[in-house]
Amino acid sequence: MADEGLVENFHGLSASERHFADPIVFWDETLRDGEQTPGVHFTPEEKLRVAEVLSEMGISVINAGIPVVSEEEAEAVRRVASAGLKARILAAARTVAGDVDAVIRSGATHIAIFVAASNVHLRYKLKMSQDEVLAASTRCVRQAKDAGLHVAFVTEDTVRAPFDFVERLYLAVKAEGADRLVISDTVGIMTPLTFRWYLREFHRRVAPTDWSVHCHNDFGLATANALTALEEGVTSPHVCVNGLGERAGNTPLEELVLGLEQLYGIRTGLDLSRLYELSRLVEELSGVPVSPTKAVVGYNAFSHEAGIHTHGILAHTLTYEPVQPEVVGRQRRMILGKHTGKAALVEKLKERGLALPDPVLMDLLQRLKTTAEHRSKAELEAFLREYRELFEQPGISNEQFWKLVDELGLGARVA
Repeated sequence: MADEGLVENFHGLSASERHFADPIVFWDETLRDGEQTPGVHFTPEEKLRVAEVLSEMGISVINAGIPVVSEEEAEAVRRVASAGLKARILAAARTVAGDVDAVIRSGATHIAIFVAASNVHLRYKLKMSQDEVLAASTRCVRQAKDAGLHVAFVTEDTVRAPFDFVERLYLAVKAEGADRLVISDTVGIMTPLTFRWYLREFHRRVAPTDWSVHCHNDFGLATANALTALEEGVTSPHVCVNGLGERAGNTPLEELVLGLEQLYGIRTGLDLSRLYELSRLVEELSGVPVSPTKAVVGYNAFSHEAGIHTHGILAHTLTYEPVQPEVVGRQRRMILGKHTGKAALVEKLKERGLALPDPVLMDLLQRLKTTAEHRSKAELEAFLREYRELFEQPGISNEQFWKLVDELGLGARVA
């Protein structure tokens, strides 16, 4: 249960200022957009493992992938869709008939049909007019509805598209039976205030009954923008475990869920105690390390070293922890180092039943600080070099690529 001290500041908001949906439908993108993180690849078996935990935790919708991408991807979607999970399994498709057919064959019950909407995407990427995009969109929505699928319609770069076109496009797919309308901040340019205005204007023009947001984190605002969207009545936020995704990633599942529970006092229905377990699983399978300072699931999120902090925590955990670590499957850690204070050292010594006189205690504390300050950084520097080399060139290396070219005998060909 959320601590009263965390939600009391929200009690002054009137009901007219908050429009949270009930229930909030969490749509997880870890297996689709999360897998599009540079260098990340999930096998069908790995996708199923992640999907099982997501479903057991109470996630409502899981995007298993884009079946038309490859046969392995199609197999992964089929495997997840046929696993009998409680979550509804969704697969994605471009506004191309063949893509929609691939989703139909996959066994997924839900489809996300996506197309770009902004002028820069239409002109330079799709090379299509607005009318052509609209025609392709309505045609594919109709195709999916005829096949009995639940249809979510998604536009890439919604917020940079001309609003008149956004209105025309979404009203058209809505008329064809699209069940859920998805707004995307594809390059993460929204701020909470601008997004609030945008969502209210979208609602005024399109009047969605079931709508969704897909927020990217290019400016570190994905969680704040997703919370803003939920305040405005958006029913289905997109999330990714550990904030994986293209470039700077997507709205982190763990941040959004814990924010709702602890800051707003909203019961999400999810099993928060498995958030850390899920994070570690995705970290392991994706190969993308979680930052030590990452909110909720970072290694330091519940770690304390500074004397002032450890003294406060030992007096009352709420002094420096807004939520108990056990809530999200974590444990508190007291780190001994340069900034350690007397209180933490006294607590540590209790592990062996030791109670030292003050002069001895202070001598030990000084020795501890000196040891910490003179630790070699060689091991850390070697680790950072290896880490940088790995993530500055994720995916297939240049050497591997040119080896493939040479194996095909393409090096001798002249363009």
